[in-house]
Formats: sequence, structure tokens, C-alpha cells
Amino acid sequence: MTAPNYFWIPRRLANSSCSSAVEQNSPGRRRNPYKQVESRLCLTAKNEFIPRRETMIRVKSLTVLLALALSMTTIATGVCAQDQVAKPADKPADAAAAAPPKEESSVTDHSIKIGGQTIPYKATAQTILLKDDKGEPTALLYSTAYTRSDVKDPSQRSVAFLYNGGPGSSSVWLHMGSVGPRRVVTVNAGLTPPAPYKVTDNPECLLDKTDLVFVDPVGTGFSHAVGKAQDKDFWGVDQDVKSLAQFITIYVTRNNRWNSPKFLIGESYGTFRSAALGNYLQDHDNLYLNGIVLISSVLDLGTISFNPGQDFTYIFYMPSYAATAWYHKMLKDRPENLNAFLDEARNFAQTDYSNALMKGAALSATEKAEVAKKLARFTGLGEDYLVKANLRVNLFQFMKELQRSRGLTTGRLDARFSGPTFDLLGEFAEYDPQETAISGAFVAAFNGYVREDLKFGQDKTYRVAADGAGRQWDWKHQGGENFGFPGSPNVEGDLVGAMISNPHLQIEVENGIYDLATPFLATEYTMDHLGLAENLRKNIHLKYYEAGHMMYVRDEDLAKLKANVASFIDGASKP
Repeated sequence: MTAPNYFWIPRRLANSSCSSAVEQNSPGRRRNPYKQVESRLCLTAKNEFIPRRETMIRVKSLTVLLALALSMTTIATGVCAQDQVAKPADKPADAAAAAPPKEESSVTDHSIKIGGQTIPYKATAQTILLKDDKGEPTALLYSTAYTRSDVKDPSQRSVAFLYNGGPGSSSVWLHMGSVGPRRVVTVNAGLTPPAPYKVTDNPECLLDKTDLVFVDPVGTGFSHAVGKAQDKDFWGVDQDVKSLAQFITIYVTRNNRWNSPKFLIGESYGTFRSAALGNYLQDHDNLYLNGIVLISSVLDLGTISFNPGQDFTYIFYMPSYAATAWYHKMLKDRPENLNAFLDEARNFAQTDYSNALMKGAALSATEKAEVAKKLARFTGLGEDYLVKANLRVNLFQFMKELQRSRGLTTGRLDARFSGPTFDLLGEFAEYDPQETAISGAFVAAFNGYVREDLKFGQDKTYRVAADGAGRQWDWKHQGGENFGFPGSPNVEGDLVGAMISNPHLQIEVENGIYDLATPFLATEYTMDHLGLAENLRKNIHLKYYEAGHMMYVRDEDLAKLKANVASFIDGASKP
């Protein structure tokens, strides 16, 4: 789904039993609680204390000082002795901490009716232990697996691994909204009312075609680091890929699924992950895939980044702006046929608009005015506004400006959604109305479902998103051969490598035309510039939906998504 909301977390304060409360709450330097003072007494060769310089100390005073020193020594010795006595009591806790982390699982039986057929299935909510190269435990990875229980030979049945994006998101969105057996009901393109939320059987579940394994990366869901590892050790392009690859190989081995047709289904950053993960599984683990489904795809983060001096992103977003303006009826001469209008918008974006932006400062005022007039026709934005913006309107400016006259902010993940704007004079959108409209329902629904139906996690916290993962993500990536350079957030080369090493690998790309997070023209551009031979290009299939990033929140598109993916799995599973 989406990058998670990030919150500021105050720095952890160092604790010291010797420091004062004020010192413990001071993030600056720590003071030494034991103040050192210069001794005013000197010890002679005869072991006699004598006054130093002009200072005179009477013997009586010296006796008192010696007595006090002895008493303090006794107290200190007693304290140390108490510490030594207390240590054995700490051993059980230390032993428990050193104990190997334990995997947990809960298996429940269910059934669902799909297409008039009743399908029995097992739901396995479990954690799987990951280890490093030295065999040391590093993480417990949580997943929910749904397997059809009336199948005699599971090795002949396909299995799909599903995850969302972020980076730093759990799989709750795909799990409770798309092709899982249970689905939360939300309002289409509107604000879902508060709890209680309705959770129903999902007639568009994919269990009639494949077993499903929903995976939560480390730091999300019930997944977490163990031993000496920390969650953030897994927060990176390659680190994330390696952990999920290890999980998949363990799952496939334990459940005798090596001979099963195998699929990856990722959304948003999950598509970025899938390209790298698919290549890694085949190259490193010899685990070959039948297909990869990319939902709301981005393989080159540069295509969705509004960077200074880079104009490609404005070009890629322009047709999505046009679709959004068409939907909200913000166009002066709104055409009836949306698809024909989008074809026209694509052409303008890649010709007149692209040529104007490429001229940069060399573009004359007359040329700029002409292009602004055409751009206004497609985007619904004012000509004066476009001229002032130098023909370049970034995503958050568009979200704010399109429906400003109505006092509304336009959605990002799904531009069909709108919400009240905070600041009518502001330049950028303050929030995403789509995210706030449905998030509460998804989170509440899953938290109830996993504990009541799946019987897992009663004493655990399910983390919908890993706080801080996006900010701390390590974007360094080896990349595919002849693509980009080390450190470039681009996995196009990985997808190419996976398809070249496995010419049977099929790719299906699901695009929402109202998706302002991963615009469809950017995806089309990416797929057309992979440099593949014709026999491999035909393995890539693009599908379109009249919804946004999570097209499955629209009932009609959920049914369409199910039909498309089911057909894709059937085709990719044939010898």
C-alpha cells in the first residue's frame, strides 16, 4: 500500500543510578556524580598526616575524618557485597534472554464459497525463525498462509506470496482488501463510517486458483528482530530481499512446495521488492518462479521523484492529472470518452509538453503561454497558475490546487477521494484523504480477525507500519548488470535478469488510472525501456482499472483484478 505515517520519536535518554533526575533528562553531557576535590593532607614517610602548606588540622579533627573514611569504606563494601549477592538472582533472566527464540503457530479450519463452489481451507498464522550465515537467530517473520485442505498433493498446486510496500508496511492492505478469504467493507471513493466495521467472506478470493501466503517484513505486523539483531538491520533494499528470500525458501521446503508453481504478488514498493526478490530467488536459491504480479508498480524511483532540474516526472504525471480532473468534472470541455481523452493526454505529454519542458529557460514567453493553455485543458488548472508554476506542478501542489475552489484536497493513493482542506491559502496538500478514509477500518478489522478467527497474537501488538523504516531505509542496491550504478534505487535490471535467466517467467502489471502515487505513464515508460527481446516482451501484460493505488477497494475492480490474476496464474502454471 503506502508509505507509513512517520512520527517523531524523542531520543532515548541514558540512565544512570548515580545521576539526578535533572541530569537524566538532560540530553547534553552527563556530570560525574562523584565530585573530585584536592586533598588538604599529606602522608609523610613515617605514615604521619601533617598539615599541607598553611592549613592546620587538629588531631581530633583528623581522627574524625579517619573514622568517617572507614565507615564509608564499610558501607561501600556492604553495597558491593549486596550487588554480588544479587547477581545469582539475575541469572534466570539472563538465561531466558539467551534461550533460542521460539516459533509460534496457530492452525484453524475454515471454508468459503467461491463461484458457487465451497472450498475448505486451513489458515496457518505463524512465525518462522530466520538465521544469519553463522546460524545465529536474527528474526521471527510472521505470515498468514491459506491452503486448500482437500488437495491430495500440494506440490502440484500453485502458491503465491503476497506483501505490501512502504517500505515499512505490513500486508494488512492486500490481506483484508484484495484476494484473501476475508474482506473489510469500506465506502467506495468516500469516508468509511466509524466502528463497528463489517468483515465478510470474500467471493473474489483466489483460493480457487492458488494457495496464499501473506507476509509481513521485519518490523511490521508480528515480525521482529531477535538475538543481537535489530529491526533496522533489515531495513534496506538488499537486506529486505534477503530476509524474504530466506523466509520463502524455508516455507517452500517445510511444506513440500518446491514443485509447485510459484508466484510473487506485491503492491507499490512491494513491486520494487518483487523485481529484486524474484531475481535473487532464482540466482541465489535456484528457486524459479512462474510469475510476478506487480500491483501499482514502480521499479525506478526516479520516475516518481520531483527532483530539481529533472522534468521526466512532470511528464509521467500529466495524464494521471488529466484523469483526475476528468473524474472530478474540473474540465471546461469535459469529453464523454475517458479512454480516448487519456490517449490524447498521453500524446500531448510525450510531444508538445515534453518538448516545452526540455527547452528549459530557452522556452519563450509566447511558447510557454501556448503550452499552458493546452495544459489547462487537460489538467483543469488555471492558465495563470501554470505559467507561474513554470509549467511544472508537482503532486502535492496538484492535490491542493485542483479542488481549492471547493475547499477540498484531492487524494494521492486514489484521486477519486476528496477531503476538507486545512489551509485554503496553502501551496501543498497536508494529507491524503484516501488514506484517512479507509485506514481505521482495515486496521480494526484485521486486529479483530487475527485474534478471534485465527487465534493468534492475543498478547502481541500488530504493527501496521514500522515507524522510522522509511527514514532509515538503506537504498543501496547492487542492481542488475548494465543498469544504473550501485546505490541507485532502480530494480529494472533485476527484472530483466530474472526474465532472461527464466524465459518462461510471466509478468502482469496492474495499473489504477486514478493512482497519483505510481502514475500509469511512468509504468508504461519503464516496461517499454527494459531493452528486452521481442520474445520476452510478450511475457509482460498490462491491465488497467478505474480506481487508484488500491484498485481493489472498488468492488467492480476487485472482481476484475481477481479475474485477471486468476487467468494469469492459470496461464503461467501450464507446462
